[in-house]
Amino acid sequence: MVGTNLAWAVEAPTTYDRIQLSASATGEVDNDLLVAVLYEQREGKDPLALADQVSRAVTAALKRAKKEPDIRVQTLDYRTTPVYSKRVMTGWRVRQSIRLEGRDAARMGQLISELQSQLQVESVGYQISPQARSAAEDRLIQEAIGAFSRRAKLVSLGMGRPGYRLVEMSIHTQDQVGPRPLAMRAMAADMAPAPPSLEPGSQKVRVEVSGTVELKVIE
Repeated sequence: MVGTNLAWAVEAPTTYDRIQLSASATGEVDNDLLVAVLYEQREGKDPLALADQVSRAVTAALKRAKKEPDIRVQTLDYRTTPVYSKRVMTGWRVRQSIRLEGRDAARMGQLISELQSQLQVESVGYQISPQARSAAEDRLIQEAIGAFSRRAKLVSLGMGRPGYRLVEMSIHTQDQVGPRPLAMRAMAADMAPAPPSLEPGSQKVRVEVSGTVELKVIE
Protein backbone atom coordinates (compact mmCIF):
# COMPACT_ATOMS: atom_id res chain seq x y z
CA MET A 1 0.00 0.00 0.00
CA VAL A 2 1.45 3.25 -1.06
CA GLY A 3 1.15 5.99 1.48
CA THR A 4 0.54 9.56 0.38
CA ASN A 5 1.59 12.52 2.46
CA LEU A 6 -0.55 15.62 1.95
CA ALA A 7 0.89 18.95 2.97
CA TRP A 8 -1.65 21.69 3.65
CA ALA A 9 -0.40 25.20 3.27
CA VAL A 10 -2.17 27.38 5.77
CA GLU A 11 -1.95 31.06 4.97
CA ALA A 12 -1.34 33.14 8.04
CA PRO A 13 -4.15 35.61 8.65
CA THR A 14 -3.35 39.20 7.89
CA THR A 15 -3.22 41.22 11.08
CA TYR A 16 -4.62 44.72 11.52
CA ASP A 17 -4.50 47.50 14.09
CA ARG A 18 -7.84 49.05 14.98
CA ILE A 19 -8.50 52.79 15.08
CA GLN A 20 -11.74 54.60 15.81
CA LEU A 21 -12.68 57.48 13.53
CA SER A 22 -15.58 59.86 13.05
CA ALA A 23 -16.65 62.38 10.43
CA SER A 24 -19.69 64.57 9.92
CA ALA A 25 -21.52 66.65 7.35
CA THR A 26 -23.78 69.62 8.00
CA GLY A 27 -26.13 71.47 5.69
CA GLU A 28 -28.67 74.28 5.80
CA VAL A 29 -32.20 73.13 4.97
CA ASP A 30 -35.09 75.51 4.36
CA ASN A 31 -38.01 75.25 6.75
CA ASP A 32 -40.99 74.31 4.60
CA LEU A 33 -43.72 73.38 7.08
CA LEU A 34 -45.61 75.87 9.23
CA VAL A 35 -47.08 74.52 12.47
CA ALA A 36 -49.51 76.30 14.78
CA VAL A 37 -51.11 75.21 18.05
CA LEU A 38 -54.27 76.98 19.23
CA TYR A 39 -56.41 76.28 22.27
CA GLU A 40 -59.60 77.11 24.09
CA GLN A 41 -59.60 77.33 27.87
CA ARG A 42 -62.38 78.12 30.32
CA GLU A 43 -62.51 78.33 34.12
CA GLY A 44 -65.50 78.21 36.44
CA LYS A 45 -67.49 76.24 38.94
CA ASP A 46 -69.39 73.87 36.65
CA PRO A 47 -67.08 71.45 34.78
CA LEU A 48 -69.90 70.22 32.54
CA ALA A 49 -70.77 73.74 31.38
CA LEU A 50 -67.08 74.51 30.85
CA ALA A 51 -66.61 71.34 28.81
CA ASP A 52 -69.60 72.27 26.63
CA GLN A 53 -68.22 75.78 26.01
CA VAL A 54 -64.76 74.44 25.12
CA SER A 55 -66.22 71.73 22.88
CA ARG A 56 -68.36 74.23 20.98
CA ALA A 57 -65.43 76.59 20.36
CA VAL A 58 -63.08 73.80 19.25
CA THR A 59 -65.72 72.16 17.05
CA ALA A 60 -66.38 75.47 15.28
CA ALA A 61 -62.66 76.02 14.76
CA LEU A 62 -62.21 72.50 13.37
CA LYS A 63 -65.12 72.99 10.99
CA ARG A 64 -63.52 76.17 9.64
CA ALA A 65 -60.02 74.68 9.42
CA LYS A 66 -61.20 71.62 7.51
CA LYS A 67 -62.40 73.86 4.69
CA GLU A 68 -58.73 74.36 3.79
CA PRO A 69 -57.74 71.24 1.79
CA ASP A 70 -54.01 71.92 2.01
CA ILE A 71 -53.94 72.44 5.77
CA ARG A 72 -53.81 69.44 8.07
CA VAL A 73 -55.71 69.78 11.34
CA GLN A 74 -55.85 67.53 14.40
CA THR A 75 -57.05 67.75 17.97
CA LEU A 76 -54.50 67.49 20.76
CA ASP A 77 -54.83 67.10 24.51
CA TYR A 78 -58.10 67.61 26.37
CA ARG A 79 -57.71 68.38 30.06
CA THR A 80 -60.03 69.01 32.99
CA THR A 81 -58.08 70.08 36.07
CA PRO A 82 -59.04 71.55 39.44
CA VAL A 83 -58.12 75.16 40.26
CA TYR A 84 -56.75 75.90 43.73
CA SER A 85 -56.34 79.05 45.73
CA LYS A 86 -54.41 78.77 49.00
CA ARG A 87 -54.76 74.99 48.87
CA VAL A 88 -58.53 75.22 48.56
CA MET A 89 -60.22 74.09 45.34
CA THR A 90 -62.11 77.03 43.90
CA GLY A 91 -63.23 75.67 40.55
CA TRP A 92 -62.27 73.85 37.39
CA ARG A 93 -60.21 74.54 34.28
CA VAL A 94 -61.05 72.87 30.96
CA ARG A 95 -58.69 73.13 28.00
CA GLN A 96 -58.32 71.60 24.55
CA SER A 97 -55.83 72.31 21.76
CA ILE A 98 -55.74 71.86 18.02
CA ARG A 99 -52.72 71.63 15.73
CA LEU A 100 -52.53 73.06 12.22
CA GLU A 101 -49.80 72.38 9.70
CA GLY A 102 -49.37 73.51 6.13
CA ARG A 103 -46.88 74.73 3.55
CA ASP A 104 -48.75 77.80 2.32
CA ALA A 105 -47.81 80.59 4.74
CA ALA A 106 -50.42 83.00 3.38
CA ARG A 107 -53.30 80.55 3.88
CA MET A 108 -52.01 79.47 7.27
CA GLY A 109 -51.62 83.07 8.39
CA GLN A 110 -55.12 83.97 7.30
CA LEU A 111 -56.62 80.90 8.98
CA ILE A 112 -54.78 81.60 12.23
CA SER A 113 -56.04 85.17 12.12
CA GLU A 114 -59.64 83.99 11.69
CA LEU A 115 -59.43 81.37 14.41
CA GLN A 116 -58.09 83.89 16.92
CA SER A 117 -61.66 85.16 17.27
CA GLN A 118 -62.49 81.77 18.84
CA LEU A 119 -59.24 80.34 20.16
CA GLN A 120 -55.99 81.50 21.74
CA VAL A 121 -52.65 80.99 19.97
CA GLU A 122 -50.19 78.88 21.94
CA SER A 123 -47.40 78.72 19.37
CA VAL A 124 -46.63 79.30 15.71
CA GLY A 125 -43.39 78.12 14.15
CA TYR A 126 -41.62 76.62 11.18
CA GLN A 127 -39.99 73.23 10.90
CA ILE A 128 -38.50 70.98 8.25
CA SER A 129 -40.99 68.55 6.76
CA PRO A 130 -40.16 64.82 7.02
CA GLN A 131 -39.74 64.63 3.24
CA ALA A 132 -37.28 67.54 3.10
CA ARG A 133 -35.35 66.24 6.11
CA SER A 134 -35.06 62.74 4.63
CA ALA A 135 -33.74 64.10 1.31
CA ALA A 136 -31.21 66.31 3.12
CA GLU A 137 -30.06 63.44 5.34
CA ASP A 138 -29.58 61.14 2.33
CA ARG A 139 -27.32 63.74 0.75
CA LEU A 140 -25.41 64.41 3.95
CA ILE A 141 -24.92 60.70 4.66
CA GLN A 142 -23.05 60.37 1.37
CA GLU A 143 -20.92 63.40 2.24
CA ALA A 144 -20.18 62.11 5.73
CA ILE A 145 -19.22 58.64 4.47
CA GLY A 146 -16.93 60.24 1.89
CA ALA A 147 -15.29 62.32 4.63
CA PHE A 148 -14.90 59.20 6.80
CA SER A 149 -13.26 57.30 3.95
CA ARG A 150 -10.85 60.15 3.20
CA ARG A 151 -9.92 60.37 6.87
CA ALA A 152 -9.30 56.62 7.09
CA LYS A 153 -7.01 56.79 4.04
CA LEU A 154 -5.19 59.78 5.52
CA VAL A 155 -4.58 57.91 8.77
CA SER A 156 -3.35 54.87 6.87
CA LEU A 157 -0.83 56.94 4.92
CA GLY A 158 0.23 58.84 8.02
CA MET A 159 0.89 55.57 9.85
CA GLY A 160 2.80 54.18 6.89
CA ARG A 161 0.31 51.39 6.33
CA PRO A 162 -0.65 50.00 2.91
CA GLY A 163 -4.37 50.06 3.52
CA TYR A 164 -7.27 49.51 5.87
CA ARG A 165 -10.57 47.72 6.12
CA LEU A 166 -13.81 48.77 7.75
CA VAL A 167 -14.80 46.82 10.86
CA GLU A 168 -17.98 48.64 11.85
CA MET A 169 -19.80 51.88 11.15
CA SER A 170 -22.65 53.80 12.76
CA ILE A 171 -24.63 56.63 11.18
CA HIS A 172 -26.35 59.15 13.43
CA THR A 173 -28.82 61.72 12.17
CA GLN A 174 -30.16 64.65 14.08
CA ASP A 175 -33.55 64.10 15.68
CA GLN A 176 -36.52 66.00 14.40
CA VAL A 177 -36.67 69.30 16.27
CA GLY A 178 -39.80 71.16 17.24
CA PRO A 179 -41.12 74.14 15.36
CA ARG A 180 -38.94 77.24 15.38
CA PRO A 181 -41.12 79.68 17.33
CA LEU A 182 -42.20 82.93 15.72
CA ALA A 183 -43.03 86.08 17.62
CA MET A 184 -46.73 86.80 17.83
CA ARG A 185 -47.77 90.41 18.15
CA ALA A 186 -50.19 91.09 21.00
CA MET A 187 -53.58 92.48 19.98
CA ALA A 188 -56.00 94.60 21.95
CA ALA A 189 -59.29 92.92 22.79
CA ASP A 190 -61.27 95.25 20.52
CA MET A 191 -59.00 94.83 17.51
CA ALA A 192 -59.33 92.21 14.81
CA PRO A 193 -56.10 90.22 14.76
CA ALA A 194 -54.00 90.68 11.65
CA PRO A 195 -52.31 87.68 10.02
CA PRO A 196 -48.96 87.02 11.71
CA SER A 197 -45.73 87.84 9.91
CA LEU A 198 -44.20 84.52 8.86
CA GLU A 199 -40.61 84.06 7.67
CA PRO A 200 -39.55 80.43 7.23
CA GLY A 201 -35.77 80.70 7.53
CA SER A 202 -33.68 77.52 7.68
CA GLN A 203 -32.17 75.01 10.08
CA LYS A 204 -28.94 73.06 10.22
CA VAL A 205 -29.16 69.32 9.66
CA ARG A 206 -26.18 67.25 10.79
CA VAL A 207 -25.17 63.68 10.07
CA GLU A 208 -22.32 61.99 11.91
CA VAL A 209 -20.55 58.81 10.86
CA SER A 210 -18.40 56.94 13.35
CA GLY A 211 -16.72 53.60 13.09
CA THR A 212 -13.69 51.40 13.52
CA VAL A 213 -11.10 50.61 10.86
CA GLU A 214 -8.19 48.17 10.96
CA LEU A 215 -4.89 49.32 9.50
CA LYS A 216 -3.00 46.70 7.60
CA VAL A 217 0.40 45.78 9.06
CA ILE A 218 3.34 45.66 6.69
CA GLU A 219 4.79 42.16 6.77
